[in-house]
Amino acid sequence: MGQGSVRPVDRKLLTFLLNKDGMERRHQTDGRRSGLALFNRATVPVVPNAVYRDLVSTLFTMTTPIIGFGILYALVGSLIYLKWHDAMISALVAMAVVVTAGRVLLIRGYHRSGGASQDIGQLAHWERRYAVLTYMFAILIATLNVRVLMAHEPLVHLATVSLVFTFGAGIVSRNASRPWLCATSLSLAVGPVAAAMLVHAASDYGEKLHAEFFALEALLLIVVGLMSMASARHLYASLVEHLTAKHDLAKLARFDSLTGLPNRLLLRESFHARLRSADAAGQLAIHYLDLDGFKAINDQYGHPVGDSMLVDVARRLASTIRAEDVAARLGGDEFLLIQADVKHPDQCELLARRVIRQLSEPYVIDGVAMRISVSIGIALSPDQGLDLERLMACADAALYRAKAKGKAQVQFCGPDDLHHVGRAVA
Repeated sequence: MGQGSVRPVDRKLLTFLLNKDGMERRHQTDGRRSGLALFNRATVPVVPNAVYRDLVSTLFTMTTPIIGFGILYALVGSLIYLKWHDAMISALVAMAVVVTAGRVLLIRGYHRSGGASQDIGQLAHWERRYAVLTYMFAILIATLNVRVLMAHEPLVHLATVSLVFTFGAGIVSRNASRPWLCATSLSLAVGPVAAAMLVHAASDYGEKLHAEFFALEALLLIVVGLMSMASARHLYASLVEHLTAKHDLAKLARFDSLTGLPNRLLLRESFHARLRSADAAGQLAIHYLDLDGFKAINDQYGHPVGDSMLVDVARRLASTIRAEDVAARLGGDEFLLIQADVKHPDQCELLARRVIRQLSEPYVIDGVAMRISVSIGIALSPDQGLDLERLMACADAALYRAKAKGKAQVQFCGPDDLHHVGRAVA
């Protein structure tokens, strides 16, 4: 079929097409760069949904460090209990074991429920549960340290304060994708311990520079906590930038840069996905479309007008089909539709006739009214094969016959077309 030439789109148009949510998405992305992004809540993502899914999924990827830190807390607490026989220490150890088990079970439940493929509301729910358990563990760490600081036991204090630093390092490395979670967790773990150190510093133990060293330790703990928060914010910004670029490139590889419709790569993926989900009674219909009269308009009015018309054609196609169907641009003035769940060939003809009516309506570009039409060839799967390329070739052969009969015609792939395609493939 004829191939209408089109000029390359400029960078601004391409960027707009890549960003499905347009300027709203751009505004949200800018928002995450501000200082307020550190405290954004899980229920109101400020990034595109695809990036948000990736950010949340990072929370549920590392079970081993969680188990390891739970064991470390239990070992430290158990040693303190053996030394003091303090019932409160025993209770803290028991709660730490329960919370650790809860965190592990939560991660497993997240993956059993579909992981990042769940809808945004469900992901926010999993994220909140993860945050609550993380906050609980941070409070357990702070409580253990506060209890130890009630006595003057430097070696025991060294062991418990090490848990704070270890927890902070782990939070930044594992949860930098959610900086508000890092900030809250670090505040819960560091704040009470630093306050308890200052209270302990005011106690009189008769040791030289006792108060000064404990005050210095409290200051160091606060500074390290603030530095960890800053590191989490920096890592978050870098991660969002990387993930956004990754998803934009993936979208660029799957969508036509002029019309925003799926290209051949996404078309093939969509075809196989619908083929797998089709029920026994349903078929898939491949509609091969070629615009009638487009080349003459493109030659007469120039490529910018031709581009505008192709964008309008794509918009009309997208508004004509159902949500489960697919409209794609193959190149030039050729398009393809995948019609899902076809029970009878009449459904295919009804859709084709509706498409012809929609695309044959006048186009007003730069104040000039102009008309085109469209010819359509149709192939059915599985009756005429399961291979997309074979079905497209069969539909293209039917399209050739439709073009030969005049404008705005529909033809189904028949035995002669199949024979011709079979010989071409052989």
